[in-house]
Amino acid sequence: MTSIAGSRRLISIIVPVFNEELNIGPFYEAVSRQIEPLSDCYEFEFVFTDNHSTDATFPLLAELAQRDPRVHAYRFSRNFGYQRSIMTGYIRSQGDAAIQLDVDLQDPPELIPRFLEEWRDGADVVYGIRSKRQEPLLINLQRALFYRLIDRLSEEKLPVDAGDFRLISRRIIDLLKRFEDVQPYLRGTIATLGFKQVGIPYSRNARERGESKFPFSKLVALAVDGILNHSVVPLRFSTYFGLIVSFLTLLSIVGYSAAKFIFGSQWPAGFTTLAALILASISINAMLLGIIGEYLGRIYRQQKRQPLTIIEEVAGLSTQIDETMMQTPY
Repeated sequence: MTSIAGSRRLISIIVPVFNEELNIGPFYEAVSRQIEPLSDCYEFEFVFTDNHSTDATFPLLAELAQRDPRVHAYRFSRNFGYQRSIMTGYIRSQGDAAIQLDVDLQDPPELIPRFLEEWRDGADVVYGIRSKRQEPLLINLQRALFYRLIDRLSEEKLPVDAGDFRLISRRIIDLLKRFEDVQPYLRGTIATLGFKQVGIPYSRNARERGESKFPFSKLVALAVDGILNHSVVPLRFSTYFGLIVSFLTLLSIVGYSAAKFIFGSQWPAGFTTLAALILASISINAMLLGIIGEYLGRIYRQQKRQPLTIIEEVAGLSTQIDETMMQTPY
């Protein structure tokens, strides 16, 4: 573990950002107010990971880093996605523990002291449970369904209504560095590592500034990643579904044959029935091949072994970027 300034321990605040120029200042002030009373026991660092913002987000971070040596910011060469951004923050952090916070302040910094208290009491993971959200009812229902579906399909027990707002210990960070996942789903991966994990309920705030970076399409993509990263049930479903269809087809053949040769039944040419069966067969095959294709696509991307992220610019650490800093390996 990293101990500095005598007995004080270093805590890393991990902050993924993308086009959040309106939130940088308010976030920094809000978090600074919460950690100031803790300065006798802890040192803090801010690790911002910028997913190639197109607004003034990174210049604001660079300015902040000049004023506060605790601030480090990494700008990626392109948008690598939310989960990779968080993972890069963990890898680049130096703390004895790391707390991930979204810059929009929907997850309250006021819980930082509580998270640290649970960590001191021996918890390796402290995660927030979203007991209440300031969001439309439909979105709340969709999220609730997703969390329960992935928990149901997963081969491991996953916490429901828990996002990425969490504290993890250095032991967990070091374990995550050993994973080589091209499409990480961190909330699930961390949950499956074991050790002492504590959930703390809280009410999630509404976003006050800027726009959400998670439209419905990205929520669906995150749901797919979560399910496929932690379950082979869709593949088993394909197998079972194929067996059921084959069995029903066999029964139909036996039934038609018996009616034809035993009872002498006669039917007109069944063009509609035949067309319906052909279309149903094509649809079923397309669905099952799609499920298999999702897994094969992930295997393909995994085997390419590309870097987790590529860093274009750094603020708060060095004005020069060497080869080892540009790429964040798995």
